[in-house]
Amino acid sequence: MVQKTAAIIGGGVIGGGWLARFLLNGWNVNLFDSDPQAERKIAAVLENARHALPMLYERDLPKEGELTICKTIEQAVSAADWIQESVPERLEIKHNVISDIQKYCLQNAIIGSSTSGYKPSELQEKSDFPDQIVVAHPFNPVYLLPLIELVPSPRSGTTHIAHAQAHLTALGMFPLLVRKEIDAHIADRFLEAVWREGLWLIKDGIATTEEIDNAIRYGFGLRWAQMGLFETYRIAGGEEGMAHFIAQFGPCLDWPWTKLMDVPELTDELVQQIADQSDAQSGRLSIRALERKRDNNLVVILRSLKQQGNAAGALIGEHDRNLQPKFKPATKLRSVSRVIPVDWTDYNGHMNEGRYGQVFSDAADSFMISIGADAAYIAAGHSYFTAETTVKYLQEAHAGQHIYVESEVLLAEGKKLKLRHFMRADDGTTLASCEQFMLHVSLSTRKSCAPLPEVADRLNALKLALEEQSL
Repeated sequence: MVQKTAAIIGGGVIGGGWLARFLLNGWNVNLFDSDPQAERKIAAVLENARHALPMLYERDLPKEGELTICKTIEQAVSAADWIQESVPERLEIKHNVISDIQKYCLQNAIIGSSTSGYKPSELQEKSDFPDQIVVAHPFNPVYLLPLIELVPSPRSGTTHIAHAQAHLTALGMFPLLVRKEIDAHIADRFLEAVWREGLWLIKDGIATTEEIDNAIRYGFGLRWAQMGLFETYRIAGGEEGMAHFIAQFGPCLDWPWTKLMDVPELTDELVQQIADQSDAQSGRLSIRALERKRDNNLVVILRSLKQQGNAAGALIGEHDRNLQPKFKPATKLRSVSRVIPVDWTDYNGHMNEGRYGQVFSDAADSFMISIGADAAYIAAGHSYFTAETTVKYLQEAHAGQHIYVESEVLLAEGKKLKLRHFMRADDGTTLASCEQFMLHVSLSTRKSCAPLPEVADRLNALKLALEEQSL
């Protein structure tokens, strides 16, 4: 596989998130940022990303790429496949930076801008080669949230857009192709509308910052996380559906409930009022503590959606399946390699004993794939059922810890299969072991039977290997 390179121009909150997303998905990353504190700030972002992103998956992410801090834009972009501009939201600055990028970059490279407001046609105004310039607007934290608003203009190259979609999808992201360019794209227009209304509620003394946040996180925010706006309202219409909902609640849109197009003046007094309320709400926590709290919560929510195969969780599930290594039959193999997610720990602060069973079950599944008893085999009506397990818990395991499992065959005889698994820390310490006795079954009769020839042949090969080992 050819090693890809991303160039990050501007390593602030958003640029740093992009850097982490690329780096942790196996890309080499070049960073250019004139801030003398950039390297320190990037290290803090990477610490959070390395903690959180691997927890979304049941398998290891690709080997982390190499990070290079560059002294010039030329050094950063000259060999880059993807260039992400994340400099301040001033069009003149962006024009100058994009001009510098295009002096040195490859013509087949993609130049994505993280702009939350400018249209791609505005970014392309002073370019002699606008084809490669697109808006690729992410959401914070970029290393966890999958949405990217991919916005072309009529001057954007179709080949570059297709490559951008493919790259983003391979990174586990969701490129939402915006069909027509517009200021602030799609998502930020919703965010700005809610933000304006929140400012008025504070100015008019109706609610505090914390009360507004509570209204979102305990109510409609939970619905939006898994179903969005219109699907939620479709349900609210009952059996009659969306048309009934609009007929019932549409007239309310003419009532004077909102000040969406009227923005309160951000006087020093109002700014200080908002800042004081925000300090009272969460000032006890550092920004890094808030980021870790946010990331842990997002991991648990996204993993729940993944388990249901819904919304952003379905996207993560597909990316996870693409991370599945190609196993070859062996009497002993590394069947699991992963990070322990935060939702696997209990009140004692370590991995719950039920999750050890999950790990060993996943190890058995990997072994099944290696002998050909995979999804297609199961769909054809045959599988292996576990009849007995014996687990020994030897050491604690904690959220964020990387573990691996080595599995070996103890018995492979007809319908009988016995495996032994060792769960280990990266230093080789054995954390737990499991012996697992399994029987091959027909899914139509739900009774044990001999495996089909393709699986039986591989098991016979394993049996011969076991006999050779015992000599």
